Amino acid sequence: MLKKFLLSLGITSMLVPASFAFAADDATPAQLQGAIDAVWVMLAAILVIFMQAGFALLEAGSTRMKNAGHVAGKTVLTFGLCAIAFWAIGFGLAFGDDGGNGFLGTTGFFVDGSEEQAKAAFGALSGSDVPISIKFLFQLAFAGVSLAIAWGGFAERGKLPVYFIFGILFTVLIYPIVAHWVWGGGWLAKLGMQDFAGSTVVHLQGATAALVATLLLKPRIGKFNKDKTPNLIPGHNQVYSVLGVIILWIGWFGFNPGSTLSAMGDGFFGYIALTTNLAAAAGAVAAMIVSWMYFGKADIPSMLNGVLAALVAITAACAFVTPRDAVIIGAISGIITFFTAQWFEKAGLDDPVYAFSVHGIAGIWGTLSTGIFATPELAAKVGVGGAGLLYGGGLGQLGVQALGVFGAFIFVLVLSYIILAIIKATMGLRVTEEEEIVGLDLSEHGTYGYPEQMKKAAQSAAQTV
Repeated sequence: MLKKFLLSLGITSMLVPASFAFAADDATPAQLQGAIDAVWVMLAAILVIFMQAGFALLEAGSTRMKNAGHVAGKTVLTFGLCAIAFWAIGFGLAFGDDGGNGFLGTTGFFVDGSEEQAKAAFGALSGSDVPISIKFLFQLAFAGVSLAIAWGGFAERGKLPVYFIFGILFTVLIYPIVAHWVWGGGWLAKLGMQDFAGSTVVHLQGATAALVATLLLKPRIGKFNKDKTPNLIPGHNQVYSVLGVIILWIGWFGFNPGSTLSAMGDGFFGYIALTTNLAAAAGAVAAMIVSWMYFGKADIPSMLNGVLAALVAITAACAFVTPRDAVIIGAISGIITFFTAQWFEKAGLDDPVYAFSVHGIAGIWGTLSTGIFATPELAAKVGVGGAGLLYGGGLGQLGVQALGVFGAFIFVLVLSYIILAIIKATMGLRVTEEEEIVGLDLSEHGTYGYPEQMKKAAQSAAQTV
């Protein structure tokens, strides 16, 4: 029996490559290129979607044990909400044809995956022959990342129902509008704004929403003393945080190189992977060194934030800058993120996972950096904008980048504030003081993420009373 199975397996293994070879012989070069590009973008979409696992580990590890299950579990919930809302409305608003209004798309709602709909509704995506179903999944992954960033501002005190309401509204009213401005043929695209993979479109948007949530929710219980000095509230599992950052780092190879939407030609996606990796490495080293100098100890969370900040910054610039400049951009990101995180905390802002410092400040810097470091050759290769300040472009491209950052920040700030202020005035944003003390695992879900450990802690506390 075993011999028959092995024999059949061997025959199959010989026939499968032959069938592929036969298919390849019949295919035209254009068909082969389309198939390879489709597989590449699908792989990139999977990598970016897998970044949700990185966010779950990073945020759960960076918060307290009593909230770990909630923080990780809501990642699945909110990505599900985002997928449905983006399919129904968000993708059309972001990439549908706008009839010349330059503000939002008006076609392509309820994506059906057909090439007929793609040709009729998504002119902004016509530069690639990748099937519209795969393009949708790839762009959905980006929207999901932006929403995941926004949740950092809600950590350890936001009500679960708020995730439903704000998650849907962010996906259909906020994220796709700015995405259309830059990537969907909108007014910033016409000006030549350079944001290759989303330092502004993805990261600054999510971070700005997180900032508004942080301000409206107020600090966690026990974060600040009466004299306004901050107390350290350490995360419960630094190993989870490290693993989360490693997963995000790997996922970024789908995020940035995948935005080429092609694996053919001269392998430009490999160049983008190179600049992305160099920036991340520089951010890690720079943040670790500066934290060592500041605290007298090498701070691991600061190093992790340095990695993420560098990745955020290079997301806009990865296709426009040299490897040397990518190192500079990444190192500066790690440094400015460290100091802005310290400053925000001293100013009374309780941002549990440093969402605005890592994704907002670094997103701003990364977007502006293309206006400084973009080379004329790479700008021409990508076909967006022009050279940066240091490469003979003057202030023109830098001005466009600054305008894009300002416009996106104000739009998201105002709309997020209106939505969250209405929610706060009606159903409330924050759990009760008792629920916050008990932990969101128990108060929102009825069980702890670490039931045995929390039971022991409760017993120990009872014995000391």
